[in-house]
Formats: sequence, C-alpha cells, structure tokens
Amino acid sequence: MTATQQTATLGDPLAQRSVDVLKAGQAPSGAFIASPAFTVYRYAWLRDGAFCAHALDVVGEREAAARWHGWVIASIEAHRGLVEVATGRVVNGETPPPAAMPPARYTLDGSLEPDEDEPWPNFQVDGYGMWLWALEEHLAGEPVSAEVAATVELVAAYLEATWSLRCFSCWEEFDGGVHASTLAAVLRGLEAAGRLLGDERWTREGERVRAFLLDCFVQDGRFKRGPGDGRLDGSLLWLGVPFGVLPLDDPRIEATVEAVRRDLTGPDGGVYRYLGDTYFGGGEWLLLTSSLAWHDGLTGNAAGFERSRAWVRSQALPNGDLPEQVTTFAQQPAMVEPWRRRWGAIATPLLWSHAMYLIMEAVAPE
Repeated sequence: MTATQQTATLGDPLAQRSVDVLKAGQAPSGAFIASPAFTVYRYAWLRDGAFCAHALDVVGEREAAARWHGWVIASIEAHRGLVEVATGRVVNGETPPPAAMPPARYTLDGSLEPDEDEPWPNFQVDGYGMWLWALEEHLAGEPVSAEVAATVELVAAYLEATWSLRCFSCWEEFDGGVHASTLAAVLRGLEAAGRLLGDERWTREGERVRAFLLDCFVQDGRFKRGPGDGRLDGSLLWLGVPFGVLPLDDPRIEATVEAVRRDLTGPDGGVYRYLGDTYFGGGEWLLLTSSLAWHDGLTGNAAGFERSRAWVRSQALPNGDLPEQVTTFAQQPAMVEPWRRRWGAIATPLLWSHAMYLIMEAVAPE
C-alpha cells in the first residue's frame, strides 16, 4: 500500500472509525475482542484477529498489529503442551475428541475459556493457518526470531497433523467436517511457514492440501463447500484472495466468484453466507461483501467494487459502527427474533467487519 493510498483511506470517516474501533477493541494483552457489545463474542478468535491485524498493517498501524502477533505467540506457547500432545496423538493414529484440541478462541489474556461458559464448537484449525498468513504479511520479508520460529514450527506441525481431520467451519458449523475455506487457510499457513522457516517440508505439505482441494472440491468448473456438499458459501471467496489456492484469473476462481455474486448476493447488494442460513435469520454479511470487493479491487472490476463498497457504507450506524450482518432481506425472517431473545441484538460493532472494510478500501480502483 502506498503512502497516497494510506492517506486516502484514513481520509474516509468510516475508515478512520474502523481504525478507532479496532484499536479500542484491542486489549492490553494485544488480543482483539470479536465484538465489545455482544456478550457471546467477548473472546478473541485467531480467525477474526488475523484479519484485524492485517487491516491495521494495511493502514500503517504496525505497532498494534505487532502486539496482536505477540499475544498469539504468548497464548499458543502458554498451551504448548496441549498443542504438542494433540499433534502427537494424531500422528500416532488417534482422533482426539474436539475438547482435547487447541481452541479456535482464547480469552483476552490468552487463557482457555472457562468450562462453565456456554459450550462452543472450538475445534477449528483455520485460525492457526490464518495467523501464519497474517504473520508473513506483517513481517514483509523480515527474518523471524528464534522465539517466533519456534511457535511457527509448532503451529505448522499441528496443521500438518490435523488438516485431514473433520472439524468445525469458519461459521462454527460442522456440516460434514471438511470445508474448502478451512483447507485454503491451512494451505496458506503452511506455505507461509515454509517461507518463514526456509523449510520445504511445510511447502510440500501445503501442496498436498492444494491437490486435495483441486481433486475433491471442484464441481461444474467452480469450487464447492465440501467434497460431498455442492453448495456455494461466501467463504469460498477467500480461496482466491487472500489464500491463493489458485491465481485470481484462474477460471475456477473466476467461476466461484461469479457464482457467489449471482447466487449469494441479496436484493440490495450484500452477500449471504450460504443459502438456508438461519443464524439471526440468515442476513447479508458485511465482511463477505467486503471480501467480494477485495477480489474486485484486485482484478480491476471497478463497477463490482463500487456496488459492494456502497452497500457496506450504507449499513454503518450513525456513529460509524458496522454490524456483523443485516436482516433487511433475511432468508428466514421468522428466525431473527428467536436469536435476539437468546443472545441480544446482532453483534455491533463487529471488529472483523471493520477490518474487512479497511482491507477493501486499500485496493479501491483508482
């Protein structure tokens, strides 16, 4: 990102508000809370945080991003024994129960969440791959210290052992346990580890993940959600950018993006997670709409970029806060109120929504 782009981004009031929300949502430990006003999201996900840290890098807030990476390393190292035991069990042919696996989310101080909290589908490997992606982007060619390298190798070994296990998706749902976006994040993380450590072992493992994706997740010329699940999912956008399963101009990526644009875009321009979604009625998600714009910005589709950007901007509250989703055109309107009664109003602000807005703005066609 050039200095001119950075200045332009922060000249946008919503972009400046997004930076403020991300920095206000960063705990003294360096962790990013998923949403400060939504009790169920009071934790720090590796997945959400990776995008938040990358967004701050994009706008030049490198110190804040570095603090997050420091928190990740400290949190993982505090539970090194858990990671090593889980990895070893899988290598030895076991399939440990989900509760025995490293978590997808930690408390803000890097601890495991209390047992008495509402049960959460916490076995998700994508966040560990996303951390490695964000770390490589953050370092931008700088060598890794011995301390950081030790954590990178620990995580890479964990990903190598576990990527073929069934786990929960980025949406905290099982749905067969094998998900394209999860594997794309693992692939990108292993590739990052290979470059950061100068170790071809991780690069070769990443290629095995890519081969599995290309062999089992392509149907009718586009990617699908799972080997036995032909549905579209908004998270398939990430197979192009940022995880690079294939180049953005590969016909399989182009067909996937266009299918999302055609079949998962709501009447007013927001992107749904997937058809049949019932979470808060299955509304349109800001972070996915920004993901579509991210792709369009990089591929020069100015009209598509502007449509998505205009929609995201129109969802901002008067104070500039961005929600997780909007339910104006919910797929299942009758399911909005039951979720509100259970958990309260839709998460607002959602830090991941603000992060994706900043990333999108950084690639706006000139």
